[in-house]
Amino acid sequence: MKHTVLHFLPSLWITICAFFLQSCQKKVTKEYEKEFQEPICIGVFQSLSGTEACFGQDAMIGIQMASDGINAQGGILIGRESRGIPLRHPIKLIVRDNQSKAGETSAIVRELIGRDRVVALIGEVSSGRTLEAAPIAQRHRVPLIANAASNDRITQGKDFVFRASYSDSQQGQVVAKYMRSLGKSHAAILMDVSRDSSTTIANSFQKQFVLLGGRIVADLAYSGGDKDFQAQLTTIRKSGADCLFLPGYYTDCATSLKQAQLLGVKLDVFGADGWDATDLIRIAKESAEGAVFVSAFSAEDPDPVVRSFVQNFQRKYGKEEEPMTFTVTAFDTLMLLADAIERARIDNPQNLNFQDVSELKKFRQAVRDALSETRDYKGVSGRITFKASRDPRKPLVLLHIRNGKFRFLQKVTPE
Repeated sequence: MKHTVLHFLPSLWITICAFFLQSCQKKVTKEYEKEFQEPICIGVFQSLSGTEACFGQDAMIGIQMASDGINAQGGILIGRESRGIPLRHPIKLIVRDNQSKAGETSAIVRELIGRDRVVALIGEVSSGRTLEAAPIAQRHRVPLIANAASNDRITQGKDFVFRASYSDSQQGQVVAKYMRSLGKSHAAILMDVSRDSSTTIANSFQKQFVLLGGRIVADLAYSGGDKDFQAQLTTIRKSGADCLFLPGYYTDCATSLKQAQLLGVKLDVFGADGWDATDLIRIAKESAEGAVFVSAFSAEDPDPVVRSFVQNFQRKYGKEEEPMTFTVTAFDTLMLLADAIERARIDNPQNLNFQDVSELKKFRQAVRDALSETRDYKGVSGRITFKASRDPRKPLVLLHIRNGKFRFLQKVTPE
């Protein structure tokens, strides 16, 4: 019996040692992964509630899709290896709702930069709220990409601020050229004077329409949130116009379209990207039928990249669902940022520590520099090259409202 026990003890000791070493190895591996796979925090500010919640909610679908896809592959590779194995860093989205309110975004962005130590910022659809964020991002030298905000001033004089979509001036020019190609010669304009985006688009349209030989026979205005457009629409009906341009947001344009129908204003109507929300048709119903507006994306675009994205979207959300434009531009925005992070030139990525303020600043600068060097990035909304202005060179699309749906009309590349 003693002989049996003594014979057994060495085997038992070997087993215990092996188990102990294996446990230590797992602990070391976990600690190593924890140290070298620190998440890359990206701040997101959108209108997730309030009067323009539809915009922000559509955008968040795209941002979340991009984040999920990147993290499913292990995260973003930034040049770091361990024992010959590339280590990727997961994305951590820090999302804040500005409630569609003016004045909320500035406080949110300061908090994202100072408290949450984000590497970069994404936001948003509204030009006004993005203009609140842009100077703060510039002052702290944090890269900001506007996923759809189109005001010309957003990127001007701010070398840390980019946009993934087109500018307001480009929208006005594209719509004016299209209307003239249809033979429209006498245009009426009804713009929202409370929004810089609407006035900039309207001014750009007017300049291009006149340059191409057309006339502006009515130039009228309202303030965002107005409910009664009867006076302006009556003037337009009597103006001799053969077309109407409404460069506002869906919230107001849907109401004006309904009232135009009731007043018997029978004109071909054209709009800008502020129309691109599912609620436009829900509110305007048949009064929107036949209208044309400019945007960044169509789910019916035959481009193979678009077809692949739509199929992935429908697998997730249902075969009858189609991605909205702001979903796609937001998806492209995060993917553009991830691409830049992977290309960022960092002196010593092995020792990168986002909790170290000086290291975080260096990393933000490297990401900003990589973004500025983006050339021919193959986005879902089109190939993107950042110009010196940090505005993208990319195509726009014209959408036609037919049978209660947004239909692809044609793709246009602005000058």
